[in-house]
Amino acid sequence: MKNIKITRKITQGMYVLTTKEGGCIVDAVSQVSAGDEPLISVAVMKSNYTNELLKKHNKFAISVLSKDVNPEIIKTFGFNTSREINKFENIETTKIEEIDVINDGIGYMVCEIVDSIENDTHTLFIGKMIEADVFQEKEPMSYGYYQEHKEELLKVTTEKGKTAWICSVCGYIYYGEELPENFQCPICKVGKEYFKKQ
Repeated sequence: MKNIKITRKITQGMYVLTTKEGGCIVDAVSQVSAGDEPLISVAVMKSNYTNELLKKHNKFAISVLSKDVNPEIIKTFGFNTSREINKFENIETTKIEEIDVINDGIGYMVCEIVDSIENDTHTLFIGKMIEADVFQEKEPMSYGYYQEHKEELLKVTTEKGKTAWICSVCGYIYYGEELPENFQCPICKVGKEYFKKQ
């Protein structure tokens, strides 16, 4: 038996990763060296448009989210693609090193990409920190906290009178009486077994 839910107990945080033209929610962020210019790694799904953008641009920013962050930030950067919408349009940001960082975050790190490692599902980008600051002293949101409080954080409003199927991983909504055979979430790529009817 392999219960992959144990990965939710790894003490990861919740972050907004941004680069020029887009961004997304990430949890796999780690400091991999110390010193004046520490190295920061972040894993990004290959199917995510932000992955493409990171391969096009040489810098990224990580905004650290707090437990009381505005849930619209998670919804905007987690449940949409920058291919289709401007995620920065309704979110307050500040440009640092030509990249938008989230004003409502605890703080940020801007990194210059120095290396990347490919695996079957993700690319691990490694960046040298070139700019960083703390905006406010708050308790960071962990991935575990997010999983435990996801329903209240991401209250989903569906269209009245329509049958909705909601992805339990990312919150994507599919409207229809039944999910199509071999259906995959277009955002996070999980199968139909992860959808709940509402």
